Amino acid sequence: MEPSVYLEMGLVGLAGIGVLTAGALRGWRGWLELKRLELQARTSDADLPAPTMSSRIELADLKERIRKLEAIAAGVDI
Repeated sequence: MEPSVYLEMGLVGLAGIGVLTAGALRGWRGWLELKRLELQARTSDADLPAPTMSSRIELADLKERIRKLEAIAAGVDI
């Protein structure tokens, strides 16, 4: 084989490694951005006021209604 073939193979291999490295770097940056957004969402949730007793009762009532509607849709007699 001629020396130019080795040079071409080396350049193709180097280009392949470059493409893989660029893809891995983009994935890493995307993962870091995801984690940053998760941390940001977690801190914004902490700023919310505690639920009141009436809102908890309302939520329990809505859950009970949903459970009954699901039972009706499934054909189960309550």
